Amino acid sequence: MPQPTTRARETGHPGYSETLPRRGESAAGARRLVRIALTAWGLDTLVDDATLIVSELVANAVRHSRREAIRMMVERTAPRTVRVAVADFSRTLPEPRTPKNDDEDGRGLVLVASLATNWGTDERRWGKVVWAELEGHE
Repeated sequence: MPQPTTRARETGHPGYSETLPRRGESAAGARRLVRIALTAWGLDTLVDDATLIVSELVANAVRHSRREAIRMMVERTAPRTVRVAVADFSRTLPEPRTPKNDDEDGRGLVLVASLATNWGTDERRWGKVVWAELEGHE
């Protein structure tokens, strides 16, 4: 089983990443890392939305990825902007959908889009990175 690893970026804006097992319980570790990073950066007002977003991104990666690990990242791309992202080894791109009232799932990306300033997917040769950006207010 992969062991969690956290590292601070050496150059540029600060960022953190952690490799997590592809399990639903990993969302708790991802939320914890987001909380720690945003608090350290003085962006406490973004914690609730960012932790909800990373929970949804981890849930999607756990459900759709093919390998035993996922990678989550949180980085400060500007003084008041953060990007949370989850990388997985599936090349299947996420597609927001409109669930019916009695559907039990399918609302995650709609929620991400409503909370984030911007979100998207970066395709990679080995899979994809799904990300969302949030901006704090002065």
